Amino acid sequence: MRNWLTFAAAIVAAAVLLASCGSAKESEKAVAAGKPMQLKVMEYNIEYGGTLVSLKKTEEALTLAGADVVGIEESYNNLPKIAKATGYPYYNVSLQILSRYPLYEPSGGDGLYALIEVQPGYVIAFCNIHLDSVKYGPTALLRGKPVDAVIAAENEVRTSALSELLPVLSQLARQGYPVFLTGDFNEPSSLDYVAATVGLRPQITEPVAWPVSLALFNVGFRDSYREDNPDPAKKQGITWPAKRPKVAAWAGNPTPSDPRDRIDYVYAAGPSKTLACEVMGEQGGPDVSLSVTPWPSDHRAVVSTFEVTPLEMPTMVAVNARLLTVGDTVTVTYKAPGTSGNKAAIVPAGGEVASPLMSHDAPGKKGSRTFDTSRLAAGGYEAVLTAGDGAEVARVPFWLRAKHAKVQLSTDKPTYSVGEPITVSWTDGPANRWDWIGVYKASAADPNVDYYLVWDYTGLHASGTVPPQVDGSVTLGDSSQGEPWPLPPGKYVVYYLLTDAYTSAGSADFTVTK
Repeated sequence: MRNWLTFAAAIVAAAVLLASCGSAKESEKAVAAGKPMQLKVMEYNIEYGGTLVSLKKTEEALTLAGADVVGIEESYNNLPKIAKATGYPYYNVSLQILSRYPLYEPSGGDGLYALIEVQPGYVIAFCNIHLDSVKYGPTALLRGKPVDAVIAAENEVRTSALSELLPVLSQLARQGYPVFLTGDFNEPSSLDYVAATVGLRPQITEPVAWPVSLALFNVGFRDSYREDNPDPAKKQGITWPAKRPKVAAWAGNPTPSDPRDRIDYVYAAGPSKTLACEVMGEQGGPDVSLSVTPWPSDHRAVVSTFEVTPLEMPTMVAVNARLLTVGDTVTVTYKAPGTSGNKAAIVPAGGEVASPLMSHDAPGKKGSRTFDTSRLAAGGYEAVLTAGDGAEVARVPFWLRAKHAKVQLSTDKPTYSVGEPITVSWTDGPANRWDWIGVYKASAADPNVDYYLVWDYTGLHASGTVPPQVDGSVTLGDSSQGEPWPLPPGKYVVYYLLTDAYTSAGSADFTVTK
């Protein structure tokens, strides 16, 4: 199922991941460090693109926080607009990051994290994720589900989504890079469900070893809120749900019986020191020290301040965006080894560096070159950095989408028997996080009005941790979300729906028979 820019898996193997911070010879040398500095990091789920209450209030919250780097969830394609309004000169749509400093998706990173150049030539590593919300553990506990069954569900839905990510981030930390991980994890922390907090909230009836937090601690990550506020009974730091105006019947505020938890985090690994961590939300909210009125999201934000010492940027190549439209300019940024005669080139996916489609000299140890894509066809490409002797140094994939491209959605069969799995495939997808496939009755098939039946995210449970997909497939069956399954006999429409919302980008019809 893992299929971002369909050619990427063939290019990025485990050995390349380990080389994401330079060659083997470089990894044996001590990496030069920059100057110690303060870095403010924010985690913020803005809810429905930040527009449910007011985009202006969302922008006000970001401005008030004054963070250097922000991990955003639920941006719903508003990130460029938000970046412009709040004065962030750099952003990454795939990773959902705003930054005051240049940021790059480096070669070898497989689109899992960014390097942020916080000082000229010196970087920190930054990753932002959003874990799936289905099978929410605290709700299951409130309903009397045993802890071991809740943990099993957590491992199935959320811990599993980190399997590709954690080895990469922990390797960066071991190499000496300050690493930051922000996100809406949709799971509490094992630091919060302890003996001292039993009874503080209805769902905490005993200590619970929430597995995502344990997985992070096991590879060296630190919870910045608990570092600054170590007593979970004194400061619970609840981030969800926040109280904001009720703007629609389906988007009201929580009832007294709903669970309340800390599920939004700023984690750190590698050489950094937590100086402070605050919760930002509605005025008067529990443990809220920064506020905006009215608060525009159902999540409170987390703002952490660190002292960090960045490391020298590794040898790498990066592009300004991994998904572009034919005619866009590709900016290739490089950090070259200490050789002369380096070149930056564009080749087809998997292409040989000896036969580039376009090439520019890449003088100096660091710089950028731009390429006009107007004469290239839609499809997969790679930016490649070569050394003076013509040897390949690094490459990174990107995709060109045709102008006015439309998602092509299809099912593997026009007709299915009851209970038969349904494979839905797509091409020319827009590569958004949290795009999803939803089935509707043909007689009630308006996604803006009618209710969906069975469904799955295009990236399944890992949709918020791995790079989005241009094309791929999901198989709807007994492990899919929603109901009913099996689908009863009848006519159906399946949609490709954008960014966890209800805008259709493509559809296909199918029938289920007895």
